[in-house]
Amino acid sequence: MEAWFHPESWVYTYILIPLLIFLARITDQSIGTLRLIFISKGYKNLAPLIGFFEVIIWILAIRQIFQHLDNWVCYIAYGAGFATGNYIGILLDEKLSLGNVLVRVIPRYDTTNLMNELSTQGYGLTVMDAMGKNGPVKIILTIIQRKDLPLVVEIINKHNPNAFYTIEEVKAVSHGVFKKQNSEGIFKTLIWGPKKLK
Repeated sequence: MEAWFHPESWVYTYILIPLLIFLARITDQSIGTLRLIFISKGYKNLAPLIGFFEVIIWILAIRQIFQHLDNWVCYIAYGAGFATGNYIGILLDEKLSLGNVLVRVIPRYDTTNLMNELSTQGYGLTVMDAMGKNGPVKIILTIIQRKDLPLVVEIINKHNPNAFYTIEEVKAVSHGVFKKQNSEGIFKTLIWGPKKLK
């Protein structure tokens, strides 16, 4: 068993080292993907902190590559770790559901029940009259936390199943009416994940 971990053994060279490189790349690339997402959402204090750990892990991985330049398995592990890390970073972002989004709704039916339920749930609304292809329409705007998006979409589909709506990322908001949030919400979302959109 100890012979497997000897630097000259094939297990060490072609399995253990590539596996460590693979795991290191998954970790640093996942962190890197989250860092870019945090920057885009305005988390300027968090992004540099995780960037520090990202680059340390990357240095450890690239060091192993340079120590094993003749080992083609290490190159495969490095690339596979990079790709997997990107995917995992995106999944983590979805589970965290950080930031705010603007939901723009153009209902096809009467908006009274839709607006009442959104207001009852604590969401601030802005309603405008507009002219569509087939005549006058209402446009409902609301800015919500991203983790509340499944509930808002559920409410829209409940009262206006064929409503046209768009969702856009919002980097920063100031003032306005916002739903009160539970402080443990982010941790619960991280563990269980957000509800799926219907």
